[in-house]
Amino acid sequence: MTTLAPKGCRSNLDSRYHRLCDLATGWGIGLETLAAVGAATSVAFMLALLALVCKVQDSNRRKMLPTQFLFLLGVLGIFGLTFAFIIKLDGGTGPTRFFLFGVLFAICFSCLLAHAFHLTKLVRGRRPLSWLVILGLALGFSLVQDVIAVEYIVLSMNRTNVNIFSELPLPRRNEDFVMLLIYVFFLMLLTFLVSFFVFCGPFASWKRHGAHICLTMILSIAVWVVWIVLLLISSLDPRWDDAILGTALVVNGWVFLLFYVLPEFLLLPKQQSPMDYPVEDAFCKPQHMKQSHGAENKAYTQEEITPGFEESPDALYAPYSTHFQLQVTALSLSCKQHSHPRDICPLAAEVGTILMAPKWPP
Repeated sequence: MTTLAPKGCRSNLDSRYHRLCDLATGWGIGLETLAAVGAATSVAFMLALLALVCKVQDSNRRKMLPTQFLFLLGVLGIFGLTFAFIIKLDGGTGPTRFFLFGVLFAICFSCLLAHAFHLTKLVRGRRPLSWLVILGLALGFSLVQDVIAVEYIVLSMNRTNVNIFSELPLPRRNEDFVMLLIYVFFLMLLTFLVSFFVFCGPFASWKRHGAHICLTMILSIAVWVVWIVLLLISSLDPRWDDAILGTALVVNGWVFLLFYVLPEFLLLPKQQSPMDYPVEDAFCKPQHMKQSHGAENKAYTQEEITPGFEESPDALYAPYSTHFQLQVTALSLSCKQHSHPRDICPLAAEVGTILMAPKWPP
């Protein structure tokens, strides 16, 4: 029995692909258009990223380029996965949907999480992570979802039955689909929380990068809450399930491009500012030294006054006189206060006159 092709499709086109060209339905054409434009934009950003590698002056921004390239690969995959939801569910698209949906989003959110960890160090003036550590964190966080998805698909298909996903009852299939993404929910929440710590630090320039991540996560969480509610709780016709999931993919992909990728690209050519980093010799600077200003002559410090006079209340401290002058002053005061058999006061006055007389250089 031959199925009549809808308006806009060829008569010999397989019925699985009718949504790609059905003018009566419309949502398939709209989603594939947005997905195609998003995929082309992602490729353009990837090429631009490769072209900007040599022009990024800030070394810590350059360290993020491999992880951001991986992020763009994930976004490209998200736009490509949209076509698997426009095409009807069967033995080919079922495993693709259940495996790639969580894996691609895990890659994107793991890259954002690794970037947020990197920024929490920079905003506090601490030693930043290397590009290899940042990329390793992103891959490590996303690898957990890969293991979960592979295990679920192998157990569900029982090794050979690829049609099991289309044969499952609709409520059970939707519940399994959402339950498979629990780890992705955890990544979203963790990335959202870590992005707030970027705003706690003295180097404000890095907080702008944290704002990009925080805003991206807020919008992504909103998108996910909407499509989960519509998929599990709403009383919509089950025929709209594929449209809901395809729309979630396209919208979230464009959120990644417009609110994270584009702003980050605008900051890449920015010159390195000394205000973005702590003083280079901050770790070598003595921590317990008394700060002094100007040249210091130890001959005029109070600590070098003769011990016999520095504790006497009659020894007056004059910052620009020598300790000889202080001793003469004390001797003169002693002559006035005490009487001696021999009159030594005139002698003290004469010695004081000689010592206090200005000495001009020859």
